[in-house]
Amino acid sequence: MSHWRALRPVMPILIGASVMLTLGMGIRQTFGLFLQPVTRDIALSVSDFTLAFSLQNLAWGLLQPGTGALVVRLGFRRILVSGAVLYLAGLLVLATAQGMLGFVAGAGLLIGASLACTASAMAQAVASRVVPTSIRSLTLGVITGAGTLGAIVAAPIAQVMTADHGWRAGVLALVALAVLLLPATWVAGRVDAVPIPRTGRDQMADVTVAAAVRSAFGRLPFVVMTAAYFVCGMQLLFITTHLPSYLALCGMDPMLGAQALGVIAVFNVAGSLFFGWAGGHWPKLVLLGGIYVARSLVLGWYFLLPPTPASTLVFAGLMGFLWLGVGPLVAGAVIEMFGLRWQAMIQGLAFMSHQLGSFVGAFGGGLLFDAYGSYDLAWRLGVGMGLVAGTVQIAFALARPPRLATT
Repeated sequence: MSHWRALRPVMPILIGASVMLTLGMGIRQTFGLFLQPVTRDIALSVSDFTLAFSLQNLAWGLLQPGTGALVVRLGFRRILVSGAVLYLAGLLVLATAQGMLGFVAGAGLLIGASLACTASAMAQAVASRVVPTSIRSLTLGVITGAGTLGAIVAAPIAQVMTADHGWRAGVLALVALAVLLLPATWVAGRVDAVPIPRTGRDQMADVTVAAAVRSAFGRLPFVVMTAAYFVCGMQLLFITTHLPSYLALCGMDPMLGAQALGVIAVFNVAGSLFFGWAGGHWPKLVLLGGIYVARSLVLGWYFLLPPTPASTLVFAGLMGFLWLGVGPLVAGAVIEMFGLRWQAMIQGLAFMSHQLGSFVGAFGGGLLFDAYGSYDLAWRLGVGMGLVAGTVQIAFALARPPRLATT
């Protein structure tokens, strides 16, 4: 109980980080709702549309280690606020896009760069700095659970505005919502005034960037976790990008896609809290593997059957529970292996793999659909790779648990 009382002085920082994450992640998860109207309006193919969001995830992943390293030099506030400005710029460019170039610049590169400054790795690094070790995993679960809450608000707003006034009005409605990123990032940036907790076992407090990178890739548990993280990203971005289109092709109500994203957001909160709590009691890397296996089984069950409104919402609930529970587990594993100082950068290195998988899931799904006229091969590959990744992660974690670097 004393640990929870200790959170009172830093609660504004935690709230700022949560709002930053829920807006950044929640808004981007609605972009799949624009697939049909955008491709009709500015003559893009499905693969053209998904290329923009694949580049978004690629830019996010490639820039994440760099922004994490800059935090050590410049502090959190400068990076977070810069990311908020980039997000607003990206949405405005998207809303005025007249072709492929503007669409890719706005929805892809600018928002991808913004997410490298404001999304999960940064929010979790901020939270990790200010909470006691004993409740860190659960707190990370709470922060991660905020990651899709924004979709509960953003998805219906975007869907209604798009249906009534066109997709550009839907994007402009998201701009109004994204303005809240500015105060959220400013408040979260107060973490710069909080000193990094030091312990006798923190082996990486004073090393260089190059030494931190070498240390990360020199540990096999980190390398295995990073490789499995690729498949995680591939599955999630395939779903968020292509599920609304898949439902439309099956003749479902267009609002069902927005409803499914909202259900994913709600159940993600429960899943993130559960896995944040579980990460404080059981091996984090084993839990990660379990999530990948369970998620693959749910994905296979849903796509094997003809979709109905009921099965779609059940699928969304199950998938939502397994959605971002990986976040607190990966963040906690990185802290256990390497300490706090370089958390944002090293977590960014793992996340780069996740985003390469996201690129494959979003763009590859579009290519396979254009080539075969269905999503059958795409989801089968996603299921098979997820089962392999999860099984290898569990087996390796049980055989060779990671060496702890800090408490």
